[in-house]
Amino acid sequence: MEYNLGDNPVTSHSWNANRTQIAVIPNSNEVQIYKYEPNLSDWTLLDNLDQHGLLVTGIDWAPNTNRIVTCSADRNAYVWTIDDKGKWKPTLVLLRISRAATCVKWSPNEKKFAVGSGAQLISVCYFEVENDWWVSKHIKKPIRSTVTALDWHPNNMVLATGTADFRVRLFNVHMKEVDQCQKVKTEWDTDDTSVPNLVAEFTNSSRGGGWIHGLAFNKTGNRLCWVAHDSSITVADVSKGSIVVNKLKTNELPFISCIWVSDRALVAAGHGCCPMLYCIDSNNKVQFVSKIDSSQKKEAAGLSAMKKFQSLDRQARINSDYELDTKHQNTLTCLRVHSESNNTVTKFTSSGLDGKIILWELNSLDKLLQGLKI
Repeated sequence: MEYNLGDNPVTSHSWNANRTQIAVIPNSNEVQIYKYEPNLSDWTLLDNLDQHGLLVTGIDWAPNTNRIVTCSADRNAYVWTIDDKGKWKPTLVLLRISRAATCVKWSPNEKKFAVGSGAQLISVCYFEVENDWWVSKHIKKPIRSTVTALDWHPNNMVLATGTADFRVRLFNVHMKEVDQCQKVKTEWDTDDTSVPNLVAEFTNSSRGGGWIHGLAFNKTGNRLCWVAHDSSITVADVSKGSIVVNKLKTNELPFISCIWVSDRALVAAGHGCCPMLYCIDSNNKVQFVSKIDSSQKKEAAGLSAMKKFQSLDRQARINSDYELDTKHQNTLTCLRVHSESNNTVTKFTSSGLDGKIILWELNSLDKLLQGLKI
């Protein structure tokens, strides 16, 4: 299913809990909230969140508390809550950063969220009841570049970060003010305690390897996947007691985003304009499975004279030979889980710079993985 909510590129999107509303960043300083109308089989604009002064760079919608968090190049973040009249109202978050905010992510329990930035630090934010505002604590060392990606471990304490210095780092961000439990070691902890709160650090390559675009934990939290600008997919696995890292260097254009669709399967997409399905085999190796997009390139031959003139009039060209043989016609910017069944993703959505949001179905995931040694 394909949705086109406007003419602008979509840099990110996020769903509400029941998937009846979607928040879209149309490559501007605004966030648009749409609601699906079954009677019209179309989307209607509900609200326009325009508090930011510069480009909105990240968004996340908390499904249980129904709060939206946004961050922007204006160095601010806002937590949005809906009032009695159905309008979204912002609350400013004290990030205390000197460079643009780049990404944001709620923790699984939705009591805190993390904001990455170009200030070479992470702001972990929580609500301070005494003062009735959102405050932040900074994680600085050993980050030496822009934070480009974030994801939380299911235990709400370990935060994975990807940066432009080609590294993925895991931090323990336990907060006694919020977590209301003791700080505990996780399966990801290493023996190196030279840097406080640093759980583990991975380099994308000994010779650099490209900055990190996206990363994600699986449901159980024992595998972490990341995609980088060198067209690689890397999976760190701790399911057998020790950390094992395997990297697949692909021949595709660089990936921007990745999501887990089962405990051993993931989808990655980016500049190649097509979502790709990969799996982890019995040797913990990353293995290509198939392309999710099975579209076929339209035949250009046999155009009638009328269609030629229409194409020339509308697009200043006679045919569409240079159109891609994929549903998306430009870079995919974001992947989001839409529907799940038995801990397996059955539907997911992608947004792209072509302005489209496409709903993909994975009902035949078992068939696609059949015959592979996983």
